[in-house]
Amino acid sequence: MESHPSYKILAPVLQKYPRAASGLFQAYNDVVYAQQWTDVEVIDLELCGRAAIRGRKRNTAEDLHVVPCTLSETLSFAWLRDAFVLLSNPPEIYLAITSEDASIVYYKISQGITVHDTTMRSPTKSSPNLHPDVEALFAEERPGWRGYIEWEEYPEKKATAAQILESKQFPYPPEFQFRPLPTTNPMLIGERWRLYHRALGIERFLDYSWELVQKEKPDLIHILDFPYNGETRRDQLMRGKLTENKYHFVRNHGGVPDIEEDAYELEIAGLVKHRVKLSLKDLKDPNKFPQEEVTITLQCSGTRRIEQITQYPGDGDELINAPWSEGAIGTAVWRGVPLKKVLKLACGGVLPECRHLEFIGADTYVKKNNIYNYAVSVPWRKVRQASEEVLLAWEMNGEPLPKMHGAPLRVVVAGYIGARSVKWVYRINALQDPSWGPVQRQEYLYYTPQLGKQNIKFSNGFSIGQMPVSSAIIYPQEKDVIIHDGKIALQGWAYSGGGNWVERVEVSPDGGTVWYAVQPEDMTEKHYHAWRLWKIAVPVEAEGWLEFCVRTWDSSCNTEPTFVRDTWNWELHVTSSCHRIKLYSVNKTRPATAERLAELERRGVPFEPLTRPLDFGLEDMELYDAAQERYPREPLR
Repeated sequence: MESHPSYKILAPVLQKYPRAASGLFQAYNDVVYAQQWTDVEVIDLELCGRAAIRGRKRNTAEDLHVVPCTLSETLSFAWLRDAFVLLSNPPEIYLAITSEDASIVYYKISQGITVHDTTMRSPTKSSPNLHPDVEALFAEERPGWRGYIEWEEYPEKKATAAQILESKQFPYPPEFQFRPLPTTNPMLIGERWRLYHRALGIERFLDYSWELVQKEKPDLIHILDFPYNGETRRDQLMRGKLTENKYHFVRNHGGVPDIEEDAYELEIAGLVKHRVKLSLKDLKDPNKFPQEEVTITLQCSGTRRIEQITQYPGDGDELINAPWSEGAIGTAVWRGVPLKKVLKLACGGVLPECRHLEFIGADTYVKKNNIYNYAVSVPWRKVRQASEEVLLAWEMNGEPLPKMHGAPLRVVVAGYIGARSVKWVYRINALQDPSWGPVQRQEYLYYTPQLGKQNIKFSNGFSIGQMPVSSAIIYPQEKDVIIHDGKIALQGWAYSGGGNWVERVEVSPDGGTVWYAVQPEDMTEKHYHAWRLWKIAVPVEAEGWLEFCVRTWDSSCNTEPTFVRDTWNWELHVTSSCHRIKLYSVNKTRPATAERLAELERRGVPFEPLTRPLDFGLEDMELYDAAQERYPREPLR
């Protein structure tokens, strides 16, 4: 099919999504606004499982040509410069337009009806690579370590990479805060992160990352395609106290290294009495190091960030400030060796001046055109305490550690934000000061609400370590309509870090005036370092829109701030306020409500969607006249 050189669209739609055509039409209403297109038309080819769109550029005779195509059952990428479509099973549908000014609009359709758009600007002025053989310059350097490049030991190589990145212009982060996000799957495209890797000749990292997503994490809600970020769906989150490996959320900062177990080696250096290198076989040897199994909840500091975004937007980096909902949390039984035991038995202990332990991961991380290996640190006092847990783990829920979760070895820091639990760890440094890595010094900082783009400095924030107490209502969901008999059932999770555990969960049906406590038998067991799932049936007499909220008390009597505004910060971290949802209450114990519901059932009319008008009279007109005669609307003279 002939197509215009400047505008192309691929619009694949599966027949299994019968509402896809209407979703596409809505998407292209947005495109009309953004790109000045008019006369948009959906060509419905549902019988053959396809759909296409065509339109006309406003005030011109230039047609928008469309290539209809079907979805493949296997993963494939179609890069046509003017369009990008990801075909997979289950399907993920993208639409894209590139205009002559290099402005790109991406669209993702979730389940055929939800559309997310984000405008980017492609690099238009790029210098040629400073080194013609850039792929060889940044080649993988250790056999059996695919996807790993050592940056920290080679400052000249880091400087060269920075020069290359500085010579190019990259897209701005997509706007995803002032534009409305969809309610189901706000996936963002990591276009600039892809371009960073292409500029350095390491785009081989990209394909492997997504291949692994399809293999290990196909059912997650995909938040960012690269570096991959995915959160757990509600139904997966509430299956039990432990989160299955395939459903556990993923927070990556770069590509996914693929390290062979036999080739793996952990180096421990810095302020230790003896510098050592240990193989995975060494670490797994129970005669050398005692092994432990610990139930630990990991939570991203961005969990529930969507609540801050929708009310009070902040920093808009799509990787650092990804729009997480309530699913960036998970619990597993981790098996490994305590780091304090390894330091004592293998290194002879740390030197007196040691105050911090730095963990370096094999993944590559880009920050403001500089390149690093992912590195963070935790205080030595955290590692050495008997009641705390910092594990070097190789097993997750009784299975070998998945590659997406850091195989062959990762750090698991109980009670701390997930960013401190470094995956693919290959070096541990004992330091006097915290890590100088940008993730430690420039990210995961907590600022006051008076600081923002106009005045913020890294030195204004303090480093986020322990996770505060937090909780969430998972069922029902925001704006659900609940027909009930005087009680509404709710379910959710509650968690507190820093060695505290959840003691009490309370739910309010009126925005926080009256609270009902969850009974102990309706919560999962207590753990030192893990969440508790809960359920409760709350008495509800009122009808109409009600605001439900949950709060949690931990073992140190900590609880949650009342409102999102109380916790807002420029980086949108740690949304630990009372989680609030609005539900529409329909109390069928009320006679008038029961009568209306019975009438709807007789007529075969569903109650939902709530906003759909009734197509019959609301009451008999004789009864209406009688009511007016008894209670007239006009006042007496």
